[in-house]
Amino acid sequence: MSRDRTVGVLVVGAGPAGLALAARLARANAGHVEVLEREQDAGGVPRHCHHGGFGGPVLPWLTGPAYARRAVRAATAAGATVRTGVSATGWAGPLTLETTSPAGLERITARAVVLATGARERPRSARLVPGSRPAGVLTTGELQQSVHLYGQDIGRRAVVVGAEPVARHAVRTLRRAGAEVVAVVTERSHGVAVPGIPLLTATTVGELRGRGRLSGVAVRHADGRRGVLACDTVVFTGDWIPDHELARRGGIAVDPGTRGPCVDASFRTPVPGVFAVGNALHGVERAATAAAEGAAAAASVLARLSGAPWPEPGPPLVVRAPLLWVAPNRLTDIAGRPLLLRSGEPLTAPVLTAAQDGRLLWRRRFPVRMAPSRSLRLPPGWTDRVDRAGGPVVLGIG
Repeated sequence: MSRDRTVGVLVVGAGPAGLALAARLARANAGHVEVLEREQDAGGVPRHCHHGGFGGPVLPWLTGPAYARRAVRAATAAGATVRTGVSATGWAGPLTLETTSPAGLERITARAVVLATGARERPRSARLVPGSRPAGVLTTGELQQSVHLYGQDIGRRAVVVGAEPVARHAVRTLRRAGAEVVAVVTERSHGVAVPGIPLLTATTVGELRGRGRLSGVAVRHADGRRGVLACDTVVFTGDWIPDHELARRGGIAVDPGTRGPCVDASFRTPVPGVFAVGNALHGVERAATAAAEGAAAAASVLARLSGAPWPEPGPPLVVRAPLLWVAPNRLTDIAGRPLLLRSGEPLTAPVLTAAQDGRLLWRRRFPVRMAPSRSLRLPPGWTDRVDRAGGPVVLGIG
């Protein structure tokens, strides 16, 4: 038998976004604010990222674990309840979640539900890399937990796969564990260069080899050359995807670009009373960005609690290649924060446009290099020109 309870606000996920939101809501006397975390410790991904830079411009020297502890303390000191080892497994109603923990089954109903479930790297299986299933195949998160949390031996010769900055952190962790990094491999034409380590661009991992333990990875270059890199460890980095399973189970629309829940500029999903924040929306952004989104979402959650009506979905925001995604991806009101935009390829000084039903809403040149691993922040002022009853708003290059 499950136990039924009611809370004011239920936040699913105790990472930077969920904790920042919970702290802001608790300080605003939003009723009982409860945060659920399926891991045994709260704090999200920063818990096992031992490099610095997690404090943002204010406290840039904080390591990930210190940042996570600080976020947990802020939420609990404000009055929020943070429960670990609790998994939200499904929905028993529009604002009722089914959960499981060592204490048993519960159904928790809230006046507002916030999905702050974060993102994960796609493992080897999701990337469809063929070969055997030996030990020694990891994602960055698995590597960092093995080294920093459990002190496990992770091998002696490693290959890192990926072009995003997280590949550099994987290299640093491998070196700390005493492993030699043979190469960094990426399918892209550019990647993260690490002094002293070969960078193989335009190169695909074609197969994993080895029985029992990894013995090597077969690679294929764009010019047709092939080879095998001898190693006992391979780390797949980047290629982030939001943890959207709970959203899908609740019938919440998922944006095809971000692969996270569709939200408007106030973090509202199409389902009344359900919000989504942080890396649950768009793969990975910096912890400070996710936390800022969580804090910003407090105003719209408080408005919901005070009886504000839930708006119609409004026109969708869509992108044209080579752009990959934009967040938020619906416009029900004027955006109060910059929009995040990603490209699938490097762009130098891009000219970005926004149009609706053949009408140009906005055009601007950005004198920067737009990298696939970093979001460009678009100013929100032009969103007041969007016709809320019109067609899709299209962002493109031109």
